[in-house]
Amino acid sequence: MQPRFRLTADIVMSGALSPDAVESLASVVNDCNTVHFRKGAPKGVSSEEIGFIKDYSVKENTISVLILSGPYTRAHDALFRLRKHLAQALGKARLGVRNITITGFSVQLLGDVPEGLVVPRLPFIAGSRVEPGCVTLDMTVSAVDLENRIPDRIIRLLEEKIVARQYGGKGEHWDLVFESASKPRHFSGDPTEEMLKRNWVRHALSRGQWIHGPQSVRIFRAFEQIVMDEIIRPLGFTEMIFPKLVPWEVWKKSGHAKGVYPEIYYVCTPKTRDPGYWEEVGDYFKVTGEVPVDLIREKIDGPIGGLCYAQCPSFWPFLQGETLANDCLPARVFDRSGTSHRYESGGIHGIERVDEFHRIEILWLGTPEQTIDIADRLHEKYTRVFEEILELEWRCARVTPWFMAQEGLVDTTGTGGECGCGARIGTTDYEAILPYNDNWLEFQNVSINGDKYPTGFNVKIQSGEACWSGCSGIGLERWTAAFLAQKGLDGENWPESVANLVGEQNEVFRFL
Repeated sequence: MQPRFRLTADIVMSGALSPDAVESLASVVNDCNTVHFRKGAPKGVSSEEIGFIKDYSVKENTISVLILSGPYTRAHDALFRLRKHLAQALGKARLGVRNITITGFSVQLLGDVPEGLVVPRLPFIAGSRVEPGCVTLDMTVSAVDLENRIPDRIIRLLEEKIVARQYGGKGEHWDLVFESASKPRHFSGDPTEEMLKRNWVRHALSRGQWIHGPQSVRIFRAFEQIVMDEIIRPLGFTEMIFPKLVPWEVWKKSGHAKGVYPEIYYVCTPKTRDPGYWEEVGDYFKVTGEVPVDLIREKIDGPIGGLCYAQCPSFWPFLQGETLANDCLPARVFDRSGTSHRYESGGIHGIERVDEFHRIEILWLGTPEQTIDIADRLHEKYTRVFEEILELEWRCARVTPWFMAQEGLVDTTGTGGECGCGARIGTTDYEAILPYNDNWLEFQNVSINGDKYPTGFNVKIQSGEACWSGCSGIGLERWTAAFLAQKGLDGENWPESVANLVGEQNEVFRFL
């Protein structure tokens, strides 16, 4: 989008302008238009693209200006360059700038405007018009807002929304890498339904939450053992424990604060632990047998963050602001210490699409070359596990996750970007066929995140090379759903190595 800015402002000086000061002002305006505003602009661009003082007037101690611009030396930047040169020129007359009042500010964004684009509802936007080829924003902003670059951030936000509408979903950003041969299928039902019939799982009382019985857990533990023996130990990963309550500060730095809100479980704290403050809540329940949610809402503070949505962001404060020694790289860690929680936007289904799930999160970081090497070695390990151990019918594809597309982390030119490997930033999804509905279930991924997290948390490398990271989430529910959908729940149809790890499925509970 090509921006066009129109700004009017009153610059209040410390005293009335004398005729000599007015003459100096005219010289400042001319120098700004012909020299100062052109600094930093590319050679050859038209004057309409660069900030320009279109008009100005003087009344006693107030200078009123109209500034127009395109994308270079934007009108608000031009205003502050003008302020600087006014202070220098009029200081000789013992006049200083007291304050600046913005009397009008509007932006036109010219370019392809997708149908249905909605301008965000923000207090800075007084009015807007969306037309073919143009979005117009009338803003109510102060000089401080302009110095904080609020207009630029709003423009960036709109550009992200435009890209989001043009993104088109994963189908347009999915390139097949590998597809296995067909494998014997021993089951055609929904594995969750069969697990329910056999009392391997039961619905819990919260949305998208399951209680996994001993049989289901034995499968989980077998898969964990395979992951430890085949992937984590051979590749040299070391266990850590990442927090599962994530404060806003983490999500701000990780970038999730840009759009995670529809999918997180929020965490609030009591305003006080004073038992007397909460006594009426307990009394109400004792009398009615109901929990007074509205009353509780009055007694808690706003959310401090949320439950773990994706495991890796909460690791990064461990490295925040640090410079890593060359000889400790690539660093390789993993976490399996607790559940993740996501208000599933696609709708809950079975054990594979849930709000509470169990994952082993693998995370690594180093130079770009080291990060890519670990990702390639992980792919080799996953291929062996899915082909030779689980014997799944599966495929994998490179995809462009939305968050990477919107943040410009993916090199779409095919040139490779910095270090010759920018095009490798992205995610490889692993999918397994579900025979009961002939759909493919994404059950595994490997992501090369580039410098997204090191930049957000100010992590550097001793050598001065770029610091990159990757992550790979192993979802035990997804692995179980994919495996049982193809192999069924009877161990005699499972690969021998898996059946031996799971062992005999003893019946612990019998219901009358």
